[in-house]
Amino acid sequence: MRTYALLSVLATAQLFSAEIPVKQIILYKHGIGYFEREGVVAAGEEARLDFKTSDMNDVLKSLTVADNSGGRVAGIRYDSNETLDQRLGRYPFKIGNQERLSAFLDNIKGAHIELKSAEHTASGAILGARAMEESGDAGKRLVHEQVTLLLDSGDVANYDLAAVASLRLLDPHLQEQLKQYLQTLAQAQSREKRGVYIDSAGDSSRQLRISYISPTPIWKSSYRLALEGASSILEGWAIVDNTTDDDWNNVKLSVVSGRPISFISLLYTPRYGQRQVAELPEDRAAGPVVYAGSVDSVSQKVQGAIGGLLPNVAVTKAPVPIALAQSVEVQASSVEGATGAALGELFEYNFAKPITIKKNQSAMLPFLQDKVAARKLLIYTERDGEHPVNAAEVVNNTAKTLDGGPITVYDAGAYAGEALFETLKAGDKRLIGYAVDYGTRITTAFDSSQQTIREIHVKDGSLQLRYAERQTRNYTIRNVDAKPKALIVQQEGLGQYSVLSPKPAQRTATAYRFEVNLPANGSQTLKVEQERTTENLTEILSSTPDFLAVIVENKELSERGKKQLQGILDLKRRLAATEASLNAAKSQTTELTEDQTRLRQNIDSLNRAKGQEEQVRQYSTQLAGNEAQLAKLRDQRRDLALRASSLNTELRAAIDVLDF
Repeated sequence: MRTYALLSVLATAQLFSAEIPVKQIILYKHGIGYFEREGVVAAGEEARLDFKTSDMNDVLKSLTVADNSGGRVAGIRYDSNETLDQRLGRYPFKIGNQERLSAFLDNIKGAHIELKSAEHTASGAILGARAMEESGDAGKRLVHEQVTLLLDSGDVANYDLAAVASLRLLDPHLQEQLKQYLQTLAQAQSREKRGVYIDSAGDSSRQLRISYISPTPIWKSSYRLALEGASSILEGWAIVDNTTDDDWNNVKLSVVSGRPISFISLLYTPRYGQRQVAELPEDRAAGPVVYAGSVDSVSQKVQGAIGGLLPNVAVTKAPVPIALAQSVEVQASSVEGATGAALGELFEYNFAKPITIKKNQSAMLPFLQDKVAARKLLIYTERDGEHPVNAAEVVNNTAKTLDGGPITVYDAGAYAGEALFETLKAGDKRLIGYAVDYGTRITTAFDSSQQTIREIHVKDGSLQLRYAERQTRNYTIRNVDAKPKALIVQQEGLGQYSVLSPKPAQRTATAYRFEVNLPANGSQTLKVEQERTTENLTEILSSTPDFLAVIVENKELSERGKKQLQGILDLKRRLAATEASLNAAKSQTTELTEDQTRLRQNIDSLNRAKGQEEQVRQYSTQLAGNEAQLAKLRDQRRDLALRASSLNTELRAAIDVLDF
């Protein structure tokens, strides 16, 4: 018996499932698609949908089912997310790759089987099975497989499996397990799919409508702009990819501009809790019990619903947004666009006719062709180098939200360049740069900045100084073409500097924009004066008198502040003078003490020598004079230390009450 004979049992395990075709699809910019299926399920059939394993978390989070025929949805089942080893491990046997039939039979010793060959039929319980090798012709190794049975008659007999035409498991339960085992193995090896099964009450046919969200490729926008001033034509195409395993045949398709919040919840992965091991001393198999206090009684309404089938809840379709009126008349076109409508903070494009996209195919679908206002000009930023960029200021007067994407620009009927723009709401405008303009050159020069104190305040014993730094940026612009041009200079650094002059024409989140009109074959200059402020906190107690003297003379300091700081400055100067005198007295004391030590050493040496009495007398007189002077310095240092301590206390008190 060959291996394929084992797989033949799968033919009896086929299920009759109804296909529910896709009727509506809405694609979003964050990689999620909304799918709606609708179809009739005949009596006796089950509704089944197949999904990729990676899509199941989103499906379980969003799946809704409605029975439009008036029936009830009894429940929804789906294939478990256990691994293949986990699913196969619950069976009493295991079939490995290229496993011999004898190994399989030996694994189910004791099972009753029936063997059929051309000569006879035998049935009995398996005692064992084995494969034996022997040498054949030309040194080939031959394998013979045998099975040993305990026959129903009580005899034990060996049978060559090569002579067996077929065998059958006589235990119905074991036969069913083998079918399920092989079916599980075949499904896992053939495709990575998970089935969702919808059960309904009743025996009649059902009209089901099923909706869910599933990960999809992000739809992309692509535009073409034909520049004709106020009558410029903007054409938009949506690029859609069908990477599902289903053909989209005549579906109602919509694409949405905007990004709703979406995330993945691991609903499909089984979760297993860890239980504590707790046993009584008698080793009885008992687990811990936690008794919670009662909070409220369960209402009769809730009790009646426990354990029953799902109620017959009517599921209504989401309302289709009403298309906004066009603000301008659409020019006749060779493509058919899509109607647009606001969808909360999002914007939806609905294609007029059903769309067909086969699986593993993509499509370009026109969703816009409308007039827009576009003004040609130049844009310059410092990163552009010497030359600005040809650009257009596009005003979205289509009454639709324009999803962001690449845009190809045509000027005078010829290709002019390409650009990118972000999502543009109705009534808003954008600058798009599409080519380098070599007919204009720009150089930039900076004047050295100057820093001055603009404001002076006190805060928690510190001086709060606000400095103003001014900077001048000069742009020299040369237009070598024989036509005038409009130039927008975009200067980054909105959060760092404020512009003093000239007044910016526009501001973005990070930059200022200045507009300059360039004469034909002429030059123009733009001088931008800007300023930024910085703050610095300086502790007054540790500040030097020279620093405070500069602050007191600053014209930005108020009279109240000047008077208070002058008092602090006077105290600091007096304290500095006192500390200088104290340090001088300390230094003099140190010198006299060292002199006294030297004199005592000299006197001690002279006392050991004869004839040095006069010199000893002179040193002794000098030593006595120094002692008197040291006593006077000690009194002076004590007075100076007391005065410095008093001044420090007075200075701290004066700083604590500063207020300006």
